[in-house]
Amino acid sequence: MENCDTTLWFDKAAEKWIEALPVGNGRLGAMTFGGVSTERLQLNEGTLWAGGPHCYDNLKGLEALPEIRSLIFEGRWKEAHALTDETFMGVPVLQSPYQTVGDLFLDFPAQESCSAYRRELDLKTAIASTNYEANGVLHTRNLFASAADQVIVLRLTADRPASLTFSLKFASEQRSRMETSADATLRLWGTGGDANGIPGQVRFTALAKVVHEGGSIRAEGESFRIDSADAVTILISIATSYLNYQDVSGDADKKAAHILAIASEKSYDELLQRHLNDYQPLFKRVSLRLGSSDAASDVKATNRSTDERIATFHKGDDPQLAALHFQFGRYLLISSSRAGGQPATLQGLWNDSLSPPWGSKFTININTEMNYWPAAPANLIECSEPLFDMISELAVSGERTARTMYGARGWVAHHNTDAWRGTAPVDGSFWGMWPTGGAWLCKSIQDRFDFTLDEEALSKRYGCLKGAALFFLDTLIEDTNSGYLVVCPSVSPENGHHKDVSLCAGPTMDNQILRDLFASVLSHSERIGEDPEFRAKVVETLSRLAPMKIGKSGQLQEWQEDWDTEAPEQDHRHVSHLYGLFPSAQITKRGTPELFKAARKSLELRGDMATGWSLGWKINLWARLQDGDRAFKLLAHLLSPERTAPNLFDMHPPFQIDGNFGAVSGVCEMLLQSHESEIHLLPALPSLWKNGVVEGLVARGGIIVDLHWRNGKLTNAYFSGKTGTIRVRLGEQTVERELQAGKTLVLDGNLE
Repeated sequence: MENCDTTLWFDKAAEKWIEALPVGNGRLGAMTFGGVSTERLQLNEGTLWAGGPHCYDNLKGLEALPEIRSLIFEGRWKEAHALTDETFMGVPVLQSPYQTVGDLFLDFPAQESCSAYRRELDLKTAIASTNYEANGVLHTRNLFASAADQVIVLRLTADRPASLTFSLKFASEQRSRMETSADATLRLWGTGGDANGIPGQVRFTALAKVVHEGGSIRAEGESFRIDSADAVTILISIATSYLNYQDVSGDADKKAAHILAIASEKSYDELLQRHLNDYQPLFKRVSLRLGSSDAASDVKATNRSTDERIATFHKGDDPQLAALHFQFGRYLLISSSRAGGQPATLQGLWNDSLSPPWGSKFTININTEMNYWPAAPANLIECSEPLFDMISELAVSGERTARTMYGARGWVAHHNTDAWRGTAPVDGSFWGMWPTGGAWLCKSIQDRFDFTLDEEALSKRYGCLKGAALFFLDTLIEDTNSGYLVVCPSVSPENGHHKDVSLCAGPTMDNQILRDLFASVLSHSERIGEDPEFRAKVVETLSRLAPMKIGKSGQLQEWQEDWDTEAPEQDHRHVSHLYGLFPSAQITKRGTPELFKAARKSLELRGDMATGWSLGWKINLWARLQDGDRAFKLLAHLLSPERTAPNLFDMHPPFQIDGNFGAVSGVCEMLLQSHESEIHLLPALPSLWKNGVVEGLVARGGIIVDLHWRNGKLTNAYFSGKTGTIRVRLGEQTVERELQAGKTLVLDGNLE
């Protein structure tokens, strides 16, 4: 089934960066503005970060740790904060930012008139195009980022010969220099910026080779002038000296030139076909069509530009925009996270600044994890490979932090990391003193296994799971008031339980994360028959973790103490204590009904309005609560001009990509859930999505599921996967059926 709507389009050029259209191949990214007189391509390479290899560990921390803990247990929180800031924060206290390469500008002669303008991004092909008519000539530009050939390709054509005349030049705010060469190639060399006293050490090279058909080309200083060409192809190759988080000795010039030389041997048509052959098998795995009860309104909505549709989505008459937003999120994950590259940052792959918001780093107290929530259910598990690689690297750098700052075995990572895999707490004690970030990342390893049943992949990362568990076996401390083992010092990200105070012992989220971590290591160590002594210690420790508690307002408590109603921000964007509802499954409707009710109460008390990424999380939470209309209400808040940019980028504000990915996951959860050893069909279908078809979603156990519904009722469900028994739920009805490998099981709306 083809998607009804997979194209973002606009009737004018982008004036702002958040109006431009993104392309990416997991390593290289570009934002195209589509200007008529000037085209701007803002460029990124995933390993261009400020600073260089660095250990952020604070050697004062280990000695101060006992006193910090004592101050917290005594309730002397502000003193604990002061001592933590003085002795336990990373050196320097801020990590390094992800940075832009710069821009490639194409300047065209002034046009007397321009008409029939259209700028679009076709998600089916991952091609951004600009089309317009000027002086009777139809101009077309097509842009894509090829993962197959590791170049960005820009193709310019016109429907009249000798109609392409323009100049081409690089620009960059980095320390850089530019030149032209005789082989029609622009060159940009530079070095990433300094960061908080750490000298910039990442060298980069950007090349733009011009292949013109007809006409002529000549150098003019640091730019090229192309005159009267029939067609032009520009190949952009960018490389850095970054080899890994410990080594920046690579040859950026050699790598960029080698990639460009190989790509230059291929025609444009060959490059295009190789790009499509690589991209489309990933994108086409899932299709989604959403419709209301009024087919004419559905068609009318898609005839409006994307920015116009965002402005009116709250009216509820454009379900296809939700489908477009869903597929755009999948497109962004394919484009920003591919094997061998870096994980998606706070802005994915796209950043136009040397000093972006929050450094455009990897924030691992929710945001990085959220980036990868849709990878498995939305059938893009391969896109998680950079995340798994980063976890393995953090396990190495975090082992040093565990040893030097906690005197512990295993490894630890706090709430943020960067290209240098910093694992010490940073930014300040209020936000940074949270040692459970690495443990949360480990959940993605278990999730991968749950969705794929890939034993080999799980075994490969078992050391990461065990190391994370070892750290907490060594550092959990008894709360003398309750007798439970707790994480201390810690915080409930990034919320304060009293004014200017976040430090605490044993926040609810930490206990939930550790239950998942310990369950994972127990399950896998039993499967492979290793570590009996370690396993026994984990079982003992698991039994001593504090349980989840229900507070005086009927809410799930965020802390061990019932401080929820005293917390200064009752509508705080983080809902950390609801981790147990989603992404975990420790709280379920049938398994823990009282906690399920308390989680709903907590979410109601928090309120619906939030930042973009927080709305993304809440959509998932309401879907797990099986309230489709409430989940849709929050999706409508997200898909508003306040929280979604004209180009569909999520706005925190400013731009932060996790809201895009969180929404994709949320739609998956609205249509299909599989966390209770059963496949639950349409568990949270909004009443406005009367009719629909989704194909290619993945349930745990590696089951591919297609669903068709009409007038809000399931008509058919299709299942394929490995041989075995599956349990299927629709509302309160459940059935068990046998699935055979290579065959499709079909059930109707009565599960027959």
